[in-house]
Amino acid sequence: MDRAPQTITVEGLTRRFGDFTAVDHVDFCVPQGTMTGFVGGNGAGKTTTMRMIMGVLSITEGRVMWGDQPMTAAHQRSIGYMPEERGLYPKQKVADQLIYLGQLKGLSPKASRESVMTLLERLGLGERTDDTVEALSLGNQQRVQIAAALMIEPAALILDEPFSGLDPDAVDSMADLLREHTARGVPVLFSSHQLDLVDRLCDQLVILAKGQVRATGTPTELRGGSPRRHRLVAVRDAGWVREVPGVVTVDVDGPVAVLDLVSDSETERQRLLGEVLAEGLRRGGITELSPIIPPLSEVYREVTA
Repeated sequence: MDRAPQTITVEGLTRRFGDFTAVDHVDFCVPQGTMTGFVGGNGAGKTTTMRMIMGVLSITEGRVMWGDQPMTAAHQRSIGYMPEERGLYPKQKVADQLIYLGQLKGLSPKASRESVMTLLERLGLGERTDDTVEALSLGNQQRVQIAAALMIEPAALILDEPFSGLDPDAVDSMADLLREHTARGVPVLFSSHQLDLVDRLCDQLVILAKGQVRATGTPTELRGGSPRRHRLVAVRDAGWVREVPGVVTVDVDGPVAVLDLVSDSETERQRLLGEVLAEGLRRGGITELSPIIPPLSEVYREVTA
């Protein structure tokens, strides 16, 4: 079986439970070597979509493609999958069960042990290999579940809330591991409610609401390209900014002003910034003129409203 990474493409994916449509003709792709954030509220359809990609749930309509081929069970076995619910045996030792799971995935006993020990060390669990899973904190159990998904040198990664319960150090370790995989071409799809984390890590986002895709794109694209709103801090009162043509003054409070550049043209917006700077110099000087970048949470609320 060729384990080379491939782009995962979801086409018209639909899942119905009786009269209820949980996922409604969803389309998106997870390109090779990219990290894609799957964002949506509880009940949006993220977990159901991931389960259909992995063959855990049957597909009502649509299909999943692995490169230019329909996704098969053999392809799914090459994917590192982390489900929403932990699939660990609580009374078994951490290393023993991971080594066993690695063998079920096709690794030799030696290769499985080497992979498991390396990953546990990377995830800060090198001294807990002989502990039972139930003896670990919930955050450390999460790390073990992550190791289970990563240990097979996966051709793709599908991770349902992988950062849930992790402390900041563990988040950084996990992010480094995922970047190592994308660097060798592995497509990564992960869901998360931590929008600031998604914003920091992801090359692209898929925003889901009520079973439908509401928006896709890079964080910059979803924000509408380069920012139009800017913060200005002048040496003196900034009321003069109201006189600059093409600039909408949102607020002025002494030397601080918030302004909008109303043009759709990037070239024109740069010209307007130049005029603001020139006028500011004539009016006593400017100490700051910086873009105001809206948080991803604001974009999310707009597209899912």
